Amino acid sequence: MAGQAHRARHDPPLLRAVQAGAAPAGLHPHPHRLRSRAHPPQAARRQGPAGCAEAALDQEIAATLAALPDPRSVTSAPSPPSGTSFATDLLARLDEIPGVGPTSARVILAEVGPDMGIFPTPAHLASWAKLCPRTIQSGAKGTTGPAGKGNAWLKGALGEAASAAARTDTFLGARYRRLVKRRGHAKALVAVARSILVIVWHLIDDPQARYQELGPDWHQRHLNPQCKTRDLVRQLEHLGHHVTLAPTSAA
Repeated sequence: MAGQAHRARHDPPLLRAVQAGAAPAGLHPHPHRLRSRAHPPQAARRQGPAGCAEAALDQEIAATLAALPDPRSVTSAPSPPSGTSFATDLLARLDEIPGVGPTSARVILAEVGPDMGIFPTPAHLASWAKLCPRTIQSGAKGTTGPAGKGNAWLKGALGEAASAAARTDTFLGARYRRLVKRRGHAKALVAVARSILVIVWHLIDDPQARYQELGPDWHQRHLNPQCKTRDLVRQLEHLGHHVTLAPTSAA
């Protein structure tokens, strides 16, 4: 049948017969559909050995999360709401971060861990994850270099979350759009990934903390007029203009 379909594409009379619907016996009227019909539906493919292995792996992950102990159980830390485990409550709070979904939240929790006692500050966690700029000093000259490899699984999950957050109308999306203009796409994504990791540190460290959206206009509402004026004057002088500032008269 495949040979006949190939022959039909190079035989004009046979091709016209196929297009008219009068295909000869043994030749499919639409050869280009043979490949798509040869594959079973996705649901049927998931019922095979691979689907069973995936279901078993999901059950193992759920059991591991349910048995995850709370590192603050020996202290007076508040317990999660009744009916939910420590990991379930933590994953639900991580899922509130823009760009972070259930799968990426599990990966982040698995790689970072539930205890932030080993990272005194968010900067320590960002440094361990290699999401902070590296300074290269040579004499009096200093330059920035690549941040480093770090944990591939953690950086992959944070990269996907940052890419998703960059397309949202949120504080993280506005942060990406502000940085991409002067730093480029890659560095802007790294900065957003670092911001997400800082939020993760606070959510894990404080069991009562929840993500609060600041809004895409946060930077405009907290704009420093002196800094903005200085930047605009510097840009005009760089273009060859002489700038003289005069205050406006009070209304």
